Amino acid sequence: MKLSSWPAAVALLTLLAACSGGPSQADPSDSPASGGEATASGSHGAQGDSVGAGQVRDLMAGDYGEPPAEDVERVAVPVDGAPVRGASQPTVTLVVFSDFQCPFCGRLEPTLARLRSAYPEDLAVVFRHLPLPFHEHAQEAAELSEVAYDLGGNEAFWRVHGLLFQNQRDLEREDLLRYAAAAGLDPNVVAQRLDAGSVSARVDASARMAALLGISGTPSTFVNGRPIVGAQPYEAFDAVVRQELALAAREASQGLDRRGLYARRIAGAATRLEDDEPPAAARREPDPDVRMRVPIGNQPSRGPADALVTIVEFSDFQCPFCAHVEPTLQALRERYGDDLRIVWRNNPLPFHQNARPAAVAAMEAYEQGGNDAFWHMHDALFADQTQLDQAGREALFRRTQLDLSKLRRNTQRHTHDAAIDEDIALAARVGATGTPIFFINGRSLRGAQPLPAFTAAVDAALIEARAAVQQGTPRAAVYEALMQGALADAPTRAPRPDARAPEPDRVYDIAVPSDAPSRGPADAPVVIQQFSDFQCPFCSRVEPTLAHVREVYGDRVRWVWRNYPLPFHEHAMPAAVAAMEVFRQGGAAKFWAYHDLLFANQRDLSDEHLVQWAGQLGGIRTAAVRRALGDSQASTRINAEMDPMRAAGAQIGTPSFLINGHLLQGAQPFEAFQQAIDQALQESAPARR
Repeated sequence: MKLSSWPAAVALLTLLAACSGGPSQADPSDSPASGGEATASGSHGAQGDSVGAGQVRDLMAGDYGEPPAEDVERVAVPVDGAPVRGASQPTVTLVVFSDFQCPFCGRLEPTLARLRSAYPEDLAVVFRHLPLPFHEHAQEAAELSEVAYDLGGNEAFWRVHGLLFQNQRDLEREDLLRYAAAAGLDPNVVAQRLDAGSVSARVDASARMAALLGISGTPSTFVNGRPIVGAQPYEAFDAVVRQELALAAREASQGLDRRGLYARRIAGAATRLEDDEPPAAARREPDPDVRMRVPIGNQPSRGPADALVTIVEFSDFQCPFCAHVEPTLQALRERYGDDLRIVWRNNPLPFHQNARPAAVAAMEAYEQGGNDAFWHMHDALFADQTQLDQAGREALFRRTQLDLSKLRRNTQRHTHDAAIDEDIALAARVGATGTPIFFINGRSLRGAQPLPAFTAAVDAALIEARAAVQQGTPRAAVYEALMQGALADAPTRAPRPDARAPEPDRVYDIAVPSDAPSRGPADAPVVIQQFSDFQCPFCSRVEPTLAHVREVYGDRVRWVWRNYPLPFHEHAMPAAVAAMEVFRQGGAAKFWAYHDLLFANQRDLSDEHLVQWAGQLGGIRTAAVRRALGDSQASTRINAEMDPMRAAGAQIGTPSFLINGHLLQGAQPFEAFQQAIDQALQESAPARR
């Protein structure tokens, strides 16, 4: 992992204030002494982490094995203001980003309960929201839990939390109110709070925090800052927890001050997951170093058409972060004057109920009154996001002296839907999966960043644009000239709108190619198809685990290599092409030897190095490898290997594994493979008999 840029860190710190809207710490229902479980801020404050002498002795008496390596990867995940349960003075803090409608999150819950039972005095679980947009009821379920937190503190939150996960298939509004009543809350008050949107900003802020940390899949868990992706088995979590307890025991034996333990664990940690290492199935943001082709079209804009720098803004009128960044954009316009143009694109998020109707109103204003009317409506909508319902929108139309009857008529006729849908589709193509996202002369800047982040990006774009003008490009043609060499589709593309979410227990019927590199007997009861990328650091990281799996299971497992080079890894496709040419010449033995060389030299995968590594194998004609690297048909064949998984609707990253058709994603620990393979062996036993 690496630290993200300081603007993202600043944005994350700014976000904490927006996320701390839970009950006051003075609320007696949140006090451990009252029988409830402590709030996160109470557990992790300067005094809250102090550990008594008895607890230190208990830690030192435990046999936890070895502590983690000093350079173990951690992410600085904030905990203040979130619901928490477990130990009031935890040694190990788990922060879980979860979605009440996600079946994998539901599957994780028994594991978390077992961990709390195993370590009642040492472990606490902090809950963070990440409702996924393709889960229709996840946002409102999250809001219900936050209303419960407001009305009844920690105890009410966890009662509702349990009911929601027990009833994941029944999350309609009437179901939610029924669960509220079962949790001891007044359903009428709850309904009023939900309708008023009193906690929606808090849920959105938690999701935005996840985006800033580089998280977009659920469940995502952090054990004292150490990431675990997905609904891993108990043993995978327990191994990490025991390492953390061993580390705490060693510190206790050295007399280290135990106050602020969690803060010390994440001190100096990354503020996000490394940009090119997302969780396996995560939606990714566009690479800021890659220029995207973002057309202007006939969109609302501010600034002259011949501005040297064009910012295309994908935004949502109900998004609090989009509103928060507006003063920054105004400051940019004042600073850069005629050198800057801002172009608006709609990207109403599906969990913002009023975002799309507000976009319709704004586009109707644009149709009736042009740029001036649009921006007047734009400013008014952002000025008071609590007034985005139909009455509020129509009141704005009356004040701006626009034709309200025409707005109503065109809304009923869905006049603006096609244009808004086109914006949403464009956002998906260029990787703008959240809001706000900005493309500055085609290069992305994500989120409500502070002014210095924008000025640094605009200044860099100005240098490039002025150089183009000096070389003869007219000012008015600079943006289009830059777009000529830009990518039309994001290398880190978000899932398509029609993409299906992963399904638990699904068996993918993906045929094993007869010409794919493999090892292990052809009649092995378990076949593992390994979808991998030679430049992916996670693919490299999992290789020692895979070697251990082969040692343990031997001839019971057949391994099949499937190329899945990710488009944002520059050398992944050429490496796959070279590897398949080595396989063509030398068979499986040479392929796997080359495979090992490539993973051992991931930072040296230029074409020259690919030829060099092939030459080290002996018996491989390097001239043929070089010719293959220049053959466009070779990459076409590699791409065809990826088609079956795409056609099946599986949204995978690398590495991913099909274990007798069951999908396991990511660089998982040995225990995860063990559980999946043992299950596959049990399932195949009747067929063998």
